[in-house]
Amino acid sequence: MYGHVEKLAQEIKKGAASVEGVEVKIWQACIFMFQSSLCTVPETLPEEVLGKMGAPPKTDAPIITADELATADGFVFGFPTRFGMMPAQFKAFLDSTGGLWRTQQLAGKPAGIFYSTGSQGGGQETTALTAITQLVHHGMIFVPIGYTFGAGMFEMENVKGGSPYGAGTYAGDGSRQPSQLELDQAFHQGKYLASITKKLKKEQAA
Repeated sequence: MYGHVEKLAQEIKKGAASVEGVEVKIWQACIFMFQSSLCTVPETLPEEVLGKMGAPPKTDAPIITADELATADGFVFGFPTRFGMMPAQFKAFLDSTGGLWRTQQLAGKPAGIFYSTGSQGGGQETTALTAITQLVHHGMIFVPIGYTFGAGMFEMENVKGGSPYGAGTYAGDGSRQPSQLELDQAFHQGKYLASITKKLKKEQAA
């Protein structure tokens, strides 16, 4: 709603693109590796409601279709949270991927998750945990960042979103912007997942 997920996504894109041979394309809401993108799913709230909530204009990145998921070798799905889990808009999009599920076109592809919450108790981990079920039913391989981000994972002096499940940030009422540490973690996630995606792609081609 306030652009926090997009800011993290831009850093994830930079991180993924820093891996040689990886192509990344932005669609809005998720990042694809190789033949890929950041994607946005259709908004379900009326413009009038969005205006009253103070939401800025949407990015001009194209809206993803379910079939376009099959063109990617790996994914990083990003979304804000609603009551500790992914919002209805993204769930509705994933509900439309039944055709890909029947033909197993996403099976075996690595996928990560990142997120934005309104508060520290807003679901930084429950959002990822509940979203994993979508990956499992498609047979995708969930790739958490674990503690590969190093010392940044143990920051205690400042507010920092994210967890071993993936990068994250706190939006509050929209006025708080992602910190540099949160952006660095997002960059790391992109680079980390892109490296794993590249290795899997290479092994599959061998």
